[in-house]
Amino acid sequence: MPDDVAVARAAAEAAEEESAFSHPPVAPDATAAYGDHPDQVIDFYAPHLDEPADPGPPAPLAPLVIVVHGGAWRAAYDRRHITPFAGFLARRGFAVANVEYRRGALDLPGAPGGQDAPDSGAPAGRWPDTFDDMAAALDALPALVREVLPQADPRRMVITGHSAGGHLALWAAARHLLPADSPWRTARPAPLRGVVALAPIADFAVAEKLDVCGGAAVQLLGGQDEFAGRQPYADPAQLLPTGIATTVVQGRRDTVVPQAVAESYTEAAAKAGEVVGLTLLEDVGHYPLIDPAADACAVVVEEIAQLAW
Repeated sequence: MPDDVAVARAAAEAAEEESAFSHPPVAPDATAAYGDHPDQVIDFYAPHLDEPADPGPPAPLAPLVIVVHGGAWRAAYDRRHITPFAGFLARRGFAVANVEYRRGALDLPGAPGGQDAPDSGAPAGRWPDTFDDMAAALDALPALVREVLPQADPRRMVITGHSAGGHLALWAAARHLLPADSPWRTARPAPLRGVVALAPIADFAVAEKLDVCGGAAVQLLGGQDEFAGRQPYADPAQLLPTGIATTVVQGRRDTVVPQAVAESYTEAAAKAGEVVGLTLLEDVGHYPLIDPAADACAVVVEEIAQLAW
């Protein structure tokens, strides 16, 4: 593309990233462990709609949104950067569960944190720990919700995730389709109303071809030698149809996880008979999808609401 266009696009992406990470972390109402490792925790947010002067009858239970953060499955990028988005959902009447999970080794000294960084030198994810954690978190969630978040309705659950977290959200909805020898396979579909995947790394073959986030998908599966053999256990594009309503939201100007990844996944899903939608947002990059200050984030909340309510 012409140099001036490239410069303008890079400036827009930098501004979007700065805005998304300018918000202070939002503290949860409660945190519960689903395992013994420090990263095996879930932060819970109660719905925080303004209380009327006359409370009246008790409010109905709120839909539960499971949030899975991104960061290319790398250790430096934890759940804190998505807490403003979790708080944004809570202020709009949702109960929220923000899931942490084990990621790759610590980044190189001086590497930036809190965002997907395709030039990071750190490995992405841990095999099988990252998947162990997502499976364990989802399995433990109903009991934890009953214990620490009684305002939530576990019968109305939607899972959403951004970037690498979008991959994990799609994967969590497809565990009943995993190979029979997978330790994460479930006997039946997850009790989800739907999945809203935000710029997800949803098709590993395309992600590998485009070198998304510095080859993160290959690293997640243990390297090039393991990549093809482990794809059937990890790649959402090979785990279709789930039978769970799925929406993918993608910025057309996203260069971190390009539009081609979302398009490849949704095309495969539709051919498999999945109920899937692709919402493409003009002049939007990677980060506005989780930025409470961005119009794109309001679109995301509406997509969640359509499945949850």
